[in-house]
Amino acid sequence: MKILVFGKDGQLGKAFKVLFDFLIPTLPQQPIIQYVGRQECDLSNADAISALLNHFHPNLIINASAYTAVDKAETETEAELAYAVNAIAPAIMAKYAAQNGATLLHYSTDYVFDGQKYGFYLEGDIRNPLGVYGKSKAAGEQAITQVFSKGSQGQYAILRTSWVYGDGGNFIHTILRLAKDREELKIIQDQYGVPTSADWLGRVSLSLTLNQQGNLISFPSGIYHAVPAGETTWHGLASLVVQTAVEAGAILKAQASAIKPILAVEYPLPAPRPMNSRMSTDKLQGVLAHLDRVNHTTSNSYNDFSPQSGFPPWEGMVREYVHKLVADGLV
Repeated sequence: MKILVFGKDGQLGKAFKVLFDFLIPTLPQQPIIQYVGRQECDLSNADAISALLNHFHPNLIINASAYTAVDKAETETEAELAYAVNAIAPAIMAKYAAQNGATLLHYSTDYVFDGQKYGFYLEGDIRNPLGVYGKSKAAGEQAITQVFSKGSQGQYAILRTSWVYGDGGNFIHTILRLAKDREELKIIQDQYGVPTSADWLGRVSLSLTLNQQGNLISFPSGIYHAVPAGETTWHGLASLVVQTAVEAGAILKAQASAIKPILAVEYPLPAPRPMNSRMSTDKLQGVLAHLDRVNHTTSNSYNDFSPQSGFPPWEGMVREYVHKLVADGLV
């Protein structure tokens, strides 16, 4: 089997590299994996994407790449690039998968919603993105579903997620850097969502697509929400991060008690953010439970997902991540 991973230099792409490096030696037949970054393939170049796909002939395409400069995307030049990477490129991957019987894993975002819903968003809720970034990701979702709706030999999953952190720049790194230099931080308290570990997201993704032997399995194509259990705010996340880092031995100027809550309107940004990014994962958990019964696949997921326990809470994974940062001297 051949696996093509786009976005090798991003947080999720790096997580897949670590995950595959661990899993491959345990498989009876080792897949051929190619990791692709900007230097290997410019995702704003449609011809380059098609050429790579037709040359490598992947059975599984993992599109962990994305244009994610949310505020820069509001400018005309950057908006064009955002649509090229987030909408046109996934459409090309989808066409290849549909025509060649391949599987496509694509990642989307809570930003496809306007955040006005009370409660948790469902996969079928109406998209209403607020900014260019969200609109480009919504266009990518629509392009993929449209390609496969015309008939296909392949299958696809669009995994919507939120507040991703892993090996790279992210909110948690920023908070720890600021807490080292400042005695007080002001963090937004009225935007709700779920922090998602890139490592966990990668494991859940493979639980959906591969069995224990590393072979592709069939699953219902569609959109799924993939986030851990629970919810929080940016302020709640920042407070837990600082508290955990201090408990792990990090020397910070700002303590958790010095993180002051503010409203989003007090911290204006070029691109609007959804106030509510909470997403229900019942659909994905139901499919994984079914696959577990049929294929015994989910032992690959984080903390051995089971239909009885469901997805793990976000807090434990954040604590583990921060402890590792401190232990590795990265704080």
